[in-house]
Amino acid sequence: MDERKEAVVLRIDLYTDIVCPWCIIGHHRLDKVLAERFPDLSVDVRQHPVLLLPDAPPQGLYVADLLRARYGVTDVRAAFARPEAEARASGLALDLSRQPWMYRTQPAHGLILAARERGTQHALAVAITKAYFLDARNISDADVLADIATRHGFEGEEARAIVLDPAQHRRVDVAAAQSAAAGVRSVPHFVFGDRIAINGGRSEDELAAAIRQASAIAATG
Repeated sequence: MDERKEAVVLRIDLYTDIVCPWCIIGHHRLDKVLAERFPDLSVDVRQHPVLLLPDAPPQGLYVADLLRARYGVTDVRAAFARPEAEARASGLALDLSRQPWMYRTQPAHGLILAARERGTQHALAVAITKAYFLDARNISDADVLADIATRHGFEGEEARAIVLDPAQHRRVDVAAAQSAAAGVRSVPHFVFGDRIAINGGRSEDELAAAIRQASAIAATG
């Protein structure tokens, strides 16, 4: 009789939108915590779309105008100070002034959903988010997304077709509606092991504590 136990794989459901600065911080901190504190833990990170700007025009929206109209922000640099400081505290050089535009994210999310079957979903989501914030790329552009996707299991034309397919955009809308129905109200939103849910700009220690608690529950079956 083989009494060896099957290795526990911790499922992590991550709800984000690409144009949210706290989401790139969440991605960075999650990967950092897993690498540094849980190097032997097997995880399955599943990405779910949240649409902060579902009706954004193809050319995008100017961030300063959006913050002023939606939140009454008149000093953009002051608004950027906290997330930038939090990012630096975790070793991420984030300068939000580099990316002055917010773009619609349905095309990118469609590609990320398609990447699930290839086992590259989380890595692709992180790469697209970094391309947006760190490289100031237009992540609603089919050619930009196809270029990124070729390093994550896609052929260029294949990725481009997915990005331009209205059916994929509808798939994203459905998935985003499911995220809302599941109670996701702010991003990033983490669910560890189907049990432990936390959201917002959580610290590395808070993420580690949630992972440790969820792992303990999973280990006991």
